[in-house]
Amino acid sequence: MKKLVQLFLFSFLIFLSLSFIKKSEQSVLDFKLKNVDGREISLSDYPNAKGFIIVFTCNHCPFAKLYPKRLNALNLKYQNLGVPLIAISSTDTVMYEADSFINMVEKSKNENFNFPYLYDATQKVAKDFNAQKTPHVYVLWKEDNKYVIKYNGAIDDNGAEEENVKNPYVQMAVDALLKKDKIKIKESKSIGCQIYFRK
Repeated sequence: MKKLVQLFLFSFLIFLSLSFIKKSEQSVLDFKLKNVDGREISLSDYPNAKGFIIVFTCNHCPFAKLYPKRLNALNLKYQNLGVPLIAISSTDTVMYEADSFINMVEKSKNENFNFPYLYDATQKVAKDFNAQKTPHVYVLWKEDNKYVIKYNGAIDDNGAEEENVKNPYVQMAVDALLKKDKIKIKESKSIGCQIYFRK
């Protein structure tokens, strides 16, 4: 009986955590956040964009540290096709000093980011998206002046070994959208460090 209760509670918690993540075909609000170059950036600053690759990431997370080159490659490939990449750090800087804005600026320079790296100081944007991990990716598509989530989850299926990636989820989703095809995998499990939200 005790094991059944534990199993039920575990299943309920998994369901509860998943229910808070915004799903495919839901829309999200535009935002305006400070970039590492000091400018404020919003989605509406890209009037010709067909969609966006939004990546919630940070400086301190070991898993997030595996992806800068891949993020640069994604932006290089898709920004000229109308799907720019925007990275956002929403981590609590009181708990993780490495994620301060000054350190974001340094990381952007050291990693040669070719995309905006925005500071979500109030964590409002992460809460609107219901982002859970770093990295956690959302592929948005512009439909009737709304930003609709078409994919959400991991960047790909192998953080440690890029050469052994079998499912480049983000690339697959964006390619399908550009071709007006059906996205085969709309959601995957984001793996990384949990975003800690202040009360």
